Amino acid sequence: MTDRSTGEVRQARSNGRVAFICVSVVVAMIGLSYASVPLYELFCRVTGFGGTTQVAEAMPEEVGERMITVRFNADISPDLPWAFQPIEREMQMRVGEAGLAFYRATNQAAGTNAGTATFNVTPLKAGQYFNKVACFCFTEQQLSSGESMDMAVSFFVDPAIEEDRNLDDVKTITLSYTFFPDLDAMIEEPIGDLSQAEPVPDRGNWVSGTSVN
Repeated sequence: MTDRSTGEVRQARSNGRVAFICVSVVVAMIGLSYASVPLYELFCRVTGFGGTTQVAEAMPEEVGERMITVRFNADISPDLPWAFQPIEREMQMRVGEAGLAFYRATNQAAGTNAGTATFNVTPLKAGQYFNKVACFCFTEQQLSSGESMDMAVSFFVDPAIEEDRNLDDVKTITLSYTFFPDLDAMIEEPIGDLSQAEPVPDRGNWVSGTSVN
C-alpha cells in the first residue's frame, strides 16, 4: 500500500471517530434534556451547586438581630402555558425567624397539563444559610384548563450567617423558582382536588397546592 493510500485510510478512520463522537454527544444531550429536572435535583442536592438551599425539619430555637430582605422571583419555561408569579414580592425578617411565602400558578391552556419547579437562591454563597422547611419544588403540579393553584414555601435564614464574615455584605437574598413542563405526566382527564392543608403558626392554615377557580 502506498503512503498516499495509507494516509487516506487514516484520515477516513479519523473522520469516522469524529462523526461517532458528535453523534454520541447529540444523543447524550437529548437524553439529558428529558431528564434535566431529576438530574438537576440530584446534582444540586449532592454538590450544593447554583445556590441550592438547605432543608430543615424545624425552625431554629433562637432568632438573631440581623435583618435580611428576602425577595421572591418566578420564571417559567416557554413550553409550559402557565402564568406564574409570587403573591408577595419581598419581605423583611430577622435571621432565624419563620418565613412563609406563596406563589400562584395558572394554567392558560385549553387542556390539563403538569409542571415541575426547580429553584435557587442568589447570591449563591447565601444558599448554605437559606433553609426550607417545606416547599413545592421537584413535585409534579397538575392544573386543569383555567385552574389556579397557590403554593407555599416555609423557610428561615440560619442565624449562623451572623458569624460568617464572608456574608457580611449580604443584605438581600432572592429565592427564585422556575417551572418546566413535566414530560412524565400523562394526563387524560381533569384532576380533582389537590389540596393538602397543613397548619403553620401565625397564619392560620395554609394550603400547599390550593386550587383557586
